[in-house]
Amino acid sequence: MEFISIIIFGGIVFLIWYFCGGSSNQSKRATDKNNSSTNKLYPDLSNLQKSKASMQQNSVWNMFGGGGSDYNAILDKFTSLEEVQNAIRQAGLESCNLIFGIDFTVSNLHQGRITFGGNSLHAIEPRFMNPYQQVICILGETLEPFDDDGIIPAFDLGMHLQRIDQSFHLGLRVTAMYHILVIVADGQVTNERETIDAIVEASRWPLSIVMVGVGDGPWETMEEFDDRIPARKFDNFQFVEFHKIMSTARNPQAAFALHALMEIPDQYKLVKKHGLLNF
Repeated sequence: MEFISIIIFGGIVFLIWYFCGGSSNQSKRATDKNNSSTNKLYPDLSNLQKSKASMQQNSVWNMFGGGGSDYNAILDKFTSLEEVQNAIRQAGLESCNLIFGIDFTVSNLHQGRITFGGNSLHAIEPRFMNPYQQVICILGETLEPFDDDGIIPAFDLGMHLQRIDQSFHLGLRVTAMYHILVIVADGQVTNERETIDAIVEASRWPLSIVMVGVGDGPWETMEEFDDRIPARKFDNFQFVEFHKIMSTARNPQAAFALHALMEIPDQYKLVKKHGLLNF
């Protein structure tokens, strides 16, 4: 969709300034719910693919798989979010501050035709959670033990985009804490240049970016997007297609959490190695 690049760019810049700059914020705590209807909502999509070569230096991969195991086999080893917590802790993550950026653009009304039973991706139903609620609950519960203040802010990425450019460099100078920005959106990048520039700039700070794609896609561009980003201080960006994992994994919630966070321990260690927590 045409607005996704400005949503990502604006979200990265604004959230760094607004949250890390010490402003007073309204927060949303993520709470977990078991969703017994999950498997019924998601049709079978194509199999999850992951290059083993790209995982050879990954701490979680080496601890719990490596060798001859394929990526899906590693995902299926985890049956609970607690096991994912233990894995990323053993792999090196010590603490973090989690931030959610949520896409409220109008395309959410129709992007669930295939993957969410024709419902709006923001539909509120008593019988099941929508994809945005599920992402917040799964990742919020997984990372809450690592969160320094126990508060997980969530922001509407469609707002406050006018003054972000001059505010960017004010952001992380105020605090030397590691942050994970989870952007949940229903479309892929169309203006690659601006988005790439924002991600490269963000690699100067103690910040990891996880983009979760919800809805029907298509997601081919995003699946290859990480490889097209030029040299950064560290690999700070990960894309995850939510519905693909939820429809194919043996243990959907644990598999999604692991897939989204598998690179985080190594990114955290690189942030420390490059002295980004000591400015």
